[in-house]
Amino acid sequence: MFRSLWETAKNSPFSQPFEAHCDAPNKELVSGRRIAAADAAEGDSCEYGSTEYYVMCGFGGLLSCGITHTAVVPLDLVKCRIQVDPAKYKGVFNGFKVTLAEGGVRSLGRGWAPTAIGYSMQGICKFGFYEVFKILYSNMLGEENTYLYRTSLYLAASASAEFFADIALSPMEAVKVRIQTMPGFPATLRAGAPIIYGQEGLWGFYKGVVPLWCRQIPYTMMKFACFERTVEALYQYVVPKPRDQCSKSEQLVVTFAAGYIAGVFCAIVSHPADTIVSKLNQAKGSSAVEVAKSLGFAGMWKGLFPRIIMIGTLTALQWFIYDAVKVTLRLPRPPPPQMPESLRLKLEGNQA
Repeated sequence: MFRSLWETAKNSPFSQPFEAHCDAPNKELVSGRRIAAADAAEGDSCEYGSTEYYVMCGFGGLLSCGITHTAVVPLDLVKCRIQVDPAKYKGVFNGFKVTLAEGGVRSLGRGWAPTAIGYSMQGICKFGFYEVFKILYSNMLGEENTYLYRTSLYLAASASAEFFADIALSPMEAVKVRIQTMPGFPATLRAGAPIIYGQEGLWGFYKGVVPLWCRQIPYTMMKFACFERTVEALYQYVVPKPRDQCSKSEQLVVTFAAGYIAGVFCAIVSHPADTIVSKLNQAKGSSAVEVAKSLGFAGMWKGLFPRIIMIGTLTALQWFIYDAVKVTLRLPRPPPPQMPESLRLKLEGNQA
């Protein structure tokens, strides 16, 4: 039987033209983790953990964050206005109604330019540095500890990446929030940025970086750790076949589902800090602590529902775009982590 199957395979018209190679030792992209058959069949365009790999991951992050955040500018605008003026903008639908009545359809796009630039810069750092720190910390921990403490690894790598990503985002975020929430403030980046610099100097662009860290670092930690573990769980308990037997379109569906689940948790965890950032950039000369006291506990949760819709969809699309870029550019995509053989033998020895 096996001989007949082998002869059939050799006579296949697809058996000759394509030949794939893996330069990684023992066909392992990460120690203890063999590449999936589906990925190996086409061959990777670069080495896992190489400079080229990090650069292309950063490019994927640029598209992932820049496109999605710009696409939801109207919802983000209404969310910010609910946060800073809940008496006027009483909810999502009322917020859209009031905004359209005052400025027309065109007003829903206010702040698109700083959003596109700021979140593209953030995406480069967020996804690019996440890959850097994930591999760096994994090498420091070793193969067995990487598997045992992989959730902590995801949390640490994503927090480290977001620290730098928010420094890149902060100037454009400051301009965006003022364009969207301050009456009389110029509607364009070109006109608004010089005003902030003239009134408050360089600090005007970075006074919100600390609350931005408070918002974005927990958000990103949840975004990456929840996503990684959700993908692992979906392939283990929901998807009826291993990832290397799934088509790329099926894998991207799993990516989208895991991204949406992660996004809902992200929105809840980071919402109070998001409200403070919105209010802080509107109120000149105030501190994060002063804004938090003035809002109160209930006030910091204003606009949560639209943010769940926005962030859930946003996160799902970001992961979908990022993974699609990896597929398109043929970047290495290691399968969900599996227990190393050495650790399995140790555990079996202890049980015996």
